Amino acid sequence: MHAASAGAPPTRRAVLRAAFTAAVLAGTAAALVPVLRARRPRQTVSPAPLAEETYRGRHIEVSAAGVRIDGRPLHVMRRADGSYLSGINHFESYGTPLELARAAVDELGTTQLALAAPHHG
Repeated sequence: MHAASAGAPPTRRAVLRAAFTAAVLAGTAAALVPVLRARRPRQTVSPAPLAEETYRGRHIEVSAAGVRIDGRPLHVMRRADGSYLSGINHFESYGTPLELARAAVDELGTTQLALAAPHHG
């Protein structure tokens, strides 16, 4: 083996080795980004303000535990886009749990919710 002179152009082997090394480093960095992001403390989104009101003669309560209408639980689901839908109407979503509860009251009329939420499975 001999030492390459300072002014000589790089060999094909040296160029390929440098390109391969750069590709490996870029791939490793891309693979580590999600891992390093996951280690950072997550920002918490503050929950919507808790609400309690009487709407059309029905008592609505929105808390961290869920939504209740006249003390009975309303099955609420959060969609991927951040909106909410309920077991009362799966076809329409609402921006807040309170809007959802009001719509459920409109849909229920004088009917009461069941005491226990139905279980899927």
